[in-house]
Amino acid sequence: MTDYKNPWTYHGEVFTSVDIGKNVGFVYLITDLSNGKKYVGKKNFTSRRRLKPLKGKTRKRVKVSESNWMEYYGSSELVSTLVEEHGIENFKREILHLCANKGEMSYLEAKEQFDREVLLSDDYYNAMIDCKIHQGHVKGLR
Repeated sequence: MTDYKNPWTYHGEVFTSVDIGKNVGFVYLITDLSNGKKYVGKKNFTSRRRLKPLKGKTRKRVKVSESNWMEYYGSSELVSTLVEEHGIENFKREILHLCANKGEMSYLEAKEQFDREVLLSDDYYNAMIDCKIHQGHVKGLR
């Protein structure tokens, strides 16, 4: 299902599955238009599910499919509740960064959160910053 009423935008343009390319995910900003409060997060374009091995085999199978990114409004329970109560038309969804790998995505999410001081400001819904990143994750950003 495509959320045509409130699509994701990237550099002011509507972003669709066709635009994903080789990127694995993105860092985003959701803005509550009723009060200007924001939420910074990250989302994968695909989801992976482990399946049972085929009969007579021992190796588990992995099924990769497109995630629910088009309908996604963040992992925050507060933001999800507000979207349900006030409707999707009261929220703006922007992609800040397209990411080539998960490490890059984690780094850029944390960087945006620290740069914006999301935990110190009442302008953001973010309640925590969670990351574990090493130098190998950000090779592509150098």
